[in-house]
Amino acid sequence: MTSIRRFCCDDLLRFAHVNLDHLTETFNMSFYMTYLARWPDYFHVAVAPGHRVMGYIMGKVEGQGESWHGHVTALTVAPEYRRQKLAKKLMTLLEDFSDQMDKAYFVDLFVRASNTPAIKMYEKLGYVIYRRVLRYYSGEEDGLDMRKALSRDVEKKSTIPYKRPITADELEYD
Repeated sequence: MTSIRRFCCDDLLRFAHVNLDHLTETFNMSFYMTYLARWPDYFHVAVAPGHRVMGYIMGKVEGQGESWHGHVTALTVAPEYRRQKLAKKLMTLLEDFSDQMDKAYFVDLFVRASNTPAIKMYEKLGYVIYRRVLRYYSGEEDGLDMRKALSRDVEKKSTIPYKRPITADELEYD
């Protein structure tokens, strides 16, 4: 039976096989440790019997005012565990925490413009393409900034799409 729980330090030694997908961004250990220390409520893992990591979600909360939001930094499920709604369950955890505990206005994420299966999944979860970011990934591939309004954003202002693509230089970073 699959269990979903908070990510822990030991998981860092057991999740490399999940990151082998060419569409998954891989970070250095200190990056993962920073997220684990600063935003533990936004870092969860799905584990199969035998303690095999099936997938994980890593995120944070950031911004100010009406830009206060949950952010999905990484979501990935190992190929052999896809099509079991694990990604949906992990996304729901992050969205619920962003909405109920941190009172965020929206959740956002970036996805490669060529990753059609992921884009379709996010759209099924209620995300919209907010804007295209030119050459976002390694300066080569465009990224799509996708957003989902949460209950605090009653008028859904946070998801009104940009009219034009932007460059990575135009992104606001906190």
